[in-house]
Amino acid sequence: MLKRWSAAVVGGVLLLGALGACGGEKSGDAGSGASGGAKKDKIVMGFAQVGAESGWRTANTKSIQDAAAAAGIELKFSDAQQKQENQIKAIRSYIAQKVDVIAFSPVVESGWDTVLKEAKDAKIPVILTDRAVDSKDTTLYKTFLGSDFVVEGKKAGDWLVKEYQGKTDPVNIVELQGTTGSAPANDRKSGFADAIKASPNLKIIASQTGDFTRAKGKEVMEAFLKANPKIDVLYAHNDDMALGAIEAIEAAGKKPGTDIKIISVDAVKDGMTALAAGKINHIVECSPLLGPQLMDLAKKVVNGESVQPRILTEETEFTPEQAKAALPDRKY
Repeated sequence: MLKRWSAAVVGGVLLLGALGACGGEKSGDAGSGASGGAKKDKIVMGFAQVGAESGWRTANTKSIQDAAAAAGIELKFSDAQQKQENQIKAIRSYIAQKVDVIAFSPVVESGWDTVLKEAKDAKIPVILTDRAVDSKDTTLYKTFLGSDFVVEGKKAGDWLVKEYQGKTDPVNIVELQGTTGSAPANDRKSGFADAIKASPNLKIIASQTGDFTRAKGKEVMEAFLKANPKIDVLYAHNDDMALGAIEAIEAAGKKPGTDIKIISVDAVKDGMTALAAGKINHIVECSPLLGPQLMDLAKKVVNGESVQPRILTEETEFTPEQAKAALPDRKY
């Protein structure tokens, strides 16, 4: 299912030594940019962002804006408010404006072929950031920059398996999924499920989207608690949903991290703070700071240089003790 890349290859394609963001597993086409090799001094990028649904996304946006300014790239930015139709409209606007390169983090995986074909016909290279698309035509974009959501889900599941190793009592798990149809929701769910499938006592008793937001995470967790008298573990696809769920757990008179173990993905500052306080038990990192890598890639594709079709990012995991050590220097 997932194309594995060796550590040597990954190391060779990580650009500027920057931290990355969160991605899926589909690969794009390596090739020349719109200018056919003629170097451009001033590059104009159109970037269609998902929205501002979480602390992760806010940090991701700031990284892109700051990196564009530092690289001397003119950035045309749009916020899709988590709606695919808004992203498609923005991309078509960038095509009409004849920008040099288009980058975007797809709200969902499907439904992009038509607009990406329009960009290709206009000879405007496209870079996928953070999230993948499921298009079978990988010539519609030049490269995909991001991490591996399947691996993130597997890391979360592996931690849980180890936590309950040697125990046979039933463990009831509830899952807060990300936005329905998005690459991180699909892949983090499947990676986690694969990791725990060999442990029959680990059972997901409820799974529902929290749309990656704190408010929806709280709302769905409240419903989980009412419907399920015994919940042992919460697996949240991002920190914001986990933080909302913590509010619901505490309001129900339970102790997060103790009565209900919590695993999350992202490692934003608020999530790390909750981890350090023992309210979250484990966090799998997904860094939003992909701006410098993205700008370097943009320069390469616009100037006709070849790029790797898939660029993975390096990330880690955190225990409460590690979170305490990392928090003083955390930038997001």
